[in-house]
Order: sequence, then C-alpha cells, then structure tokens
Amino acid sequence: MTKLNVVLADDHAVVREGLKSLLDAEADMHVVGLAYNGAVAVALTAELNPSVLVLDVSMPGMNGSEVAERVRQTQPAVKMLALSAHEDRGYVQRMLAAGATGYVLKRSAAAELVRAIRVVAAGGTYIDPHVAGAVFKMCPTDALKGGLSEREEEVVRQIAWGYSNKEIAAKLHLSVKTIETYKARSLEKLGLYSRVNLVRYAIQQGWLNVD
Repeated sequence: MTKLNVVLADDHAVVREGLKSLLDAEADMHVVGLAYNGAVAVALTAELNPSVLVLDVSMPGMNGSEVAERVRQTQPAVKMLALSAHEDRGYVQRMLAAGATGYVLKRSAAAELVRAIRVVAAGGTYIDPHVAGAVFKMCPTDALKGGLSEREEEVVRQIAWGYSNKEIAAKLHLSVKTIETYKARSLEKLGLYSRVNLVRYAIQQGWLNVD
C-alpha cells in the first residue's frame, strides 16, 4: 500500500505528538516530519515533499495562512489542510484563499481529521461540518447566477475539488488553454472572482464533502 506522507505543523508539542500517534496508526498514513513553527513547516515541506501538510492556523512568527501562501508558490503539488481552534469564518476564508483545500477544527473527532486528510490528498476539498454553515453565509445567494453548460459545470467542479488546470485538461482530454477558457467564462457567468468564492459556491451546490 502506498502511504500518504504527512508533515504536521503545530506549536504545541503535546498536540504534535498526539496527532503523530493518531495518524501513524492508520494503515495508509505516515508522519514524516514535525514542525513547531511556520518557518520550520516551510523548510520541512520543501525538504520532504509530503502528500499533505497539516497546518495549524495560529503559530508564532509565520502564521498558517503565510505558510500556506509560501508553500502554494513553491510547491503547488503539496496539498494543505488547516487545523484550527477557530470557528470564525474569517479564518476559514484566509486559509482557503492562501491555498489550503481543507479546514478541520481541533475539537472535532479524530476520525474527522483522518477523513479530511484522505479527501484533501485525493484532490478534494474538505470543510469541517461545524464551520460549513459559516462558509455558506459568506456567499450571498443573489450572487449565484446560473446558465452554465454541462462542460462548464464539470470544469468548475474540478476546480473546486482542488485540481489544477493541467490536471483537469488531462482528465477531460482537453488542452490547458481550453480549460482556462471554460474557467474564465464560467466564473464570469457565476459572478465569482476568487478561489474562495468558488469553494463557497461549490459547498452551496453540495459538491464538496461536508457531512
């Protein structure tokens, strides 16, 4: 079995070690690195190239969103999952905008984190059920315009699930340029002008795993 290599970043040693024990007990996961602050998280991710970076939102020095932005720029293939004590929608919004494709609360059951890692590693987007309602409220319903063609909707779904233009092109047997055209046209029709808004829309459409 091919295991998912995971780097854990959290400034609390007890949390890091506890999560490491939890994930290493899963047959398909292996924690390859532990980071106690943002700078170390960036360095370990560059060195180890994990499948998933599980990232605490609040860390000293470089916070979670800053780490996510750095990793997204330098290692776009690494999937990132935010782990947070914060349920405020502003934190969710910042982490999604920075490049994370999942958000899980520390107070959730251990099984929630394990499931989220698998979803994110597979290219999906996972929002903790406890904050999904707040994410819904971030996107006014009157901004959601219809009129997408079947192909446009398919492309938008793939984008919301976290796939790159190149990956979508390969899956749909189209050129990258064609995917970019579908993407631009679809987002214009929907009135959505950022990745964060697209994820909110996808949640409202029931496209993402939030239950």
